Amino acid sequence: MPPLSSPPTAPAALVHPSPPPFEVADIVRAYGAAFRATHPVSHEQARVLRAIAHCRTAALGGHVEHCVSCGTERVCYDSCRNRHCPKCQGSARAKWLAAEQALLLPIPYFHVVFTLPHQLNPLIRVNQRSLYALLFQTAAQTLQEFARDPTHLGAALGITAVLHTWGQTLTEHIHVHCVVTGGGLSLDGTQWRACQRRFLFTVKAVGAVFRGKYLAGLERLRSQQRLTFAGASAPLAADPAWTALRQHLYAKPWVVYAKPPWGSPEQVLKYLSRYTHRVALANSRLVFVGAGVVRFRYHDYAAHGTPKIRELQATEFLRRFLLHVVPSGFVRIRHYGLLANRPRHEQLARARQLLAVVAAAATALLPPSQPTDLSDPPPVYARCPRCAGSRWRLLARLAPQRGPP
Repeated sequence: MPPLSSPPTAPAALVHPSPPPFEVADIVRAYGAAFRATHPVSHEQARVLRAIAHCRTAALGGHVEHCVSCGTERVCYDSCRNRHCPKCQGSARAKWLAAEQALLLPIPYFHVVFTLPHQLNPLIRVNQRSLYALLFQTAAQTLQEFARDPTHLGAALGITAVLHTWGQTLTEHIHVHCVVTGGGLSLDGTQWRACQRRFLFTVKAVGAVFRGKYLAGLERLRSQQRLTFAGASAPLAADPAWTALRQHLYAKPWVVYAKPPWGSPEQVLKYLSRYTHRVALANSRLVFVGAGVVRFRYHDYAAHGTPKIRELQATEFLRRFLLHVVPSGFVRIRHYGLLANRPRHEQLARARQLLAVVAAAATALLPPSQPTDLSDPPPVYARCPRCAGSRWRLLARLAPQRGPP
């Protein structure tokens, strides 16, 4: 089978001058049926496969428009807007950035990553909603507990947490990225207490507390009979296997990674936006699709981030890709502490009031930085390919052309 190229779902004027030569959609359209014939697929995974296959094609409908300057016509097909589609995250990311700017404080921010041991992957696979939620809860509680301790900070932090479930080769690597304010409101709300350290807290101590909280929560869910044991996790339903797993997990250190603070709040937001609307694999990483295989670029962090190429059978690629479909309605971006939804406005207003009083001290913590433009550049495909004009007029709507299910 020759290499696949992107199907002609839209005229060349609609895409970037140098689009990725292959797309995840190509893999779904070419090998999706074979995959579903040999692998069980959940309702949510089936929805993701359909959405990616139909994205920006006649199946979703669209419209015809023409350039006001020269009359060139083009067809624009609608996007699926599925949060797992590699082509549909740009507009969602821009809206998120605009909303999050209102939450920024003029302080340093820290990046902390909490990772679950891979031994939990089989259990998480069949309990995604509850165990992902437990990860968010315990990561936030751990940070808040350290922050409230007077020996550390004695204050309430603000936390933005983003769930990721994949590694560079699409294997299960379940972790949350937390961006944490470099300081917080004192517990009586009368002071802003800035973090004076290069790192927020000692990661070994944080890892030990995180481990204890997560395993306690796991035990609680099991005692309440709220865990499912199926597939590779089925043996854990027996007490001896469960006890052996717990002992093994308690005996090993849990990985918590921390970075020094960034130079400005704007840089924090721009950095975090790379994570908030990322999917398991971007189209730009694909280097070959065809002959039943998929090749894609990745960085081997075990070899100091060396760039490499991984080859997988197409059906194995789809199996790994679908591992990272989160349950319907599950919130992947969450806020805690000062940024928690209900008390957010009052607490941020109080923080800004206190920070204005100590503005000189807060500014001294921030190294000089260049202004950061957080807005996305205008899309290249908005330009007319003939005259480079950017004004288009709607001519007609196109109804969706549904094929067989």
